[in-house]
Amino acid sequence: MRSTIVHYLHSSVAPLLRGSYAETIGRPLFSAAAELTKIAGWAAYDQEEHGLAQRYLIQALRLARAANDRGLGAEILAAMSHQATYVGRPGDAIDLARAARMTARATSSAALESECHLAEAHGHAARQDNSSCAASLSAAERSFEKVDRTGCPEWLSYFDAAYMSAKTAHCFRELGDDARAARFAEQSLQMSSGYQRGRAFNLTLLASARTAEDPLEAVRVGREAVELVSAISSQRSYAYLRELRRRLDRHKGLPEVADFQHEVQILTTRPY
Repeated sequence: MRSTIVHYLHSSVAPLLRGSYAETIGRPLFSAAAELTKIAGWAAYDQEEHGLAQRYLIQALRLARAANDRGLGAEILAAMSHQATYVGRPGDAIDLARAARMTARATSSAALESECHLAEAHGHAARQDNSSCAASLSAAERSFEKVDRTGCPEWLSYFDAAYMSAKTAHCFRELGDDARAARFAEQSLQMSSGYQRGRAFNLTLLASARTAEDPLEAVRVGREAVELVSAISSQRSYAYLRELRRRLDRHKGLPEVADFQHEVQILTTRPY
């Protein structure tokens, strides 16, 4: 998908951006270019090409600013925060989430503010800061209660209760609270159909939260994730499965666990 987007950006969008337009045409054009570039960034992130992903997201942010599209700018900053947490830079993640939240305030979008609070909560969780994480999660919930879907941009349509639950589960897993992580991960599976990659992420998250208390249940859920991941191309999905495999190491004496770990090893080491 990324190669198609990048080709379109270079062959069709870039020449248009070099033109001169009235504001009524130029702003939507730059916003559309920013959104496409953001998607290219997410695609690179999903393939664990983090330097490239960061460059795309920075370029997307520049385009959003050129369009004076504060909402999309906040969304891109939140994406950058998401990536920073994933690659082990929680301090940067918190700073980016706060910048996103400050930008989002100007849009009066409760959904966007809620997302920014969640991104900050995840950064705090990665730093093992329980109290700050709890404060950000509470702020996210308060904002979410005010969400009005009327006029919500298409690029924010993914943000719903299931997404909230998934991000909250990630926070509790980072903090080592597997019971609450599992509860929210289960809720995250009430997501809309059609997003198989996201469902695979959430199933792996649930399985990871189950490893200590019920390793056989973790294997059962993990196999559902493996079935989905085997049909897509996602290095990030592989990384989550490898982490699940590692968390099951303490139970590798169980035949079911050993078999599953072998399945994961085969899947995640297959030629890219």
